[in-house]
Amino acid sequence: MKTLHTRLAVMVAAAVAAAVVVMAGAALLTVAALQAHQIEATLSADARAIAAQPDQWQATPTYGNKPFGPRWQFLDAAGSVTASPTGLMPVTAAAGAIAAGTSPPRQEQVTIDGHIHRMLTVPLRDGGAVQVAINQERTRHTLTMLAGLLAAVCVLGVAGAAWLGRVVARAGLTPVDRLTESVERVAVTMDLSRPIEVTGADEVARLGRSVNTMLAAIDTARRAQRTLVEDAGHELRTPLTSIRTNVELLLEVERRPGEAHRLPPQERAALLTDLDAQVRELTTLTTELVELAREDATREPAEPVDLAEVVTAAVARVRTRAPAVVLDPSLVRAMVSGRPGELERMVVNVLDNAAKWSPAGGTVEVRLAADGPRWWRLTVADEGPGIADEDRPHVFDRFYRASAARSMPGSGLGMAIVAQTAGQHGGTVTAAAREPHGTVVTIRLPRPD
Repeated sequence: MKTLHTRLAVMVAAAVAAAVVVMAGAALLTVAALQAHQIEATLSADARAIAAQPDQWQATPTYGNKPFGPRWQFLDAAGSVTASPTGLMPVTAAAGAIAAGTSPPRQEQVTIDGHIHRMLTVPLRDGGAVQVAINQERTRHTLTMLAGLLAAVCVLGVAGAAWLGRVVARAGLTPVDRLTESVERVAVTMDLSRPIEVTGADEVARLGRSVNTMLAAIDTARRAQRTLVEDAGHELRTPLTSIRTNVELLLEVERRPGEAHRLPPQERAALLTDLDAQVRELTTLTTELVELAREDATREPAEPVDLAEVVTAAVARVRTRAPAVVLDPSLVRAMVSGRPGELERMVVNVLDNAAKWSPAGGTVEVRLAADGPRWWRLTVADEGPGIADEDRPHVFDRFYRASAARSMPGSGLGMAIVAQTAGQHGGTVTAAAREPHGTVVTIRLPRPD
């Protein structure tokens, strides 16, 4: 499996290799084009000079001993060779047409004495033509040497780029290696309280800060989970102890039928009633613990919800459980983006709490209205004794129960679930005193964009 160092080194080497190959190819093509242009210019200049004074060049001694020098010869109008001072050259069909005056000057590639030449044929003023040729072997040899040199440079360049890419990758990924080691150390030690050391302001530093933020969030969640488990164990212990005591007493009576008279029927019925109440309280506590510890991945999807319909359903549920209390709703249509089940549970918890503290025949006012252009406000006002000033800051804490509430059934989680649900929907919840007595719980939820 390729490491990040290797992949980065390979990418750097490939980029440099591509650049070197492209530059080498461009250099080779440029030199070849310049040489071809130079040959054409030389042929054109030599042909014009010879055609201007053909008699002088016909008497020029042979240059056959110069294998890379120019060659020339003269043709008559019939295409026959009249003079060839530097050795015979092939007379092509195109050259014959130029000598006959039926074709313009033309360059051709021909083979003379086993060597490739570039040949230019131009017409003479008095008829006929002159042919000039230059051996291209030197040009080809030069291009071959240049191609070999450039190939060697490419190989060396790629090798150097691979080494340089390795060095750059190692140096550039050093902060990533340190970050990786730190994260691996945290994974082994499970010590989330020590943040990873971060220096600089580049992308790696940003990643390090993000990891620190994630570790802090995980540490906070783990602490909250530990606290929840500890508090839940403490709260569960009381009903379980009571249930165990009552069950042991009933079992003892069943094991000793002769002493059954020591537990009168009315006391036995009281024990069973107490057992039923304790089991109900335990069931409620367990349900609320599950709801409080629910992960986002298992929650229902958010959707457009009319909060008025949610409150109406919650009011109907609470009326059946608290028939002695009057619920007085006044609602307006209020669309929010949320989870209907969770929102209804939140409202039910607030109404249950208000109904529990309201006297028989008391009224719980439920009001839903706009709170500015961006919020909806739901208020639940009861006529109970109200919340003491020292208890009000802790109303929404998990398992917190005021002194006056410890004698009444409840888990201390209902209002914590209200606060959690409101926060998960982008809202807030507060509790305040109501004049002349009672409590007002206010939930604010944002309108959808």
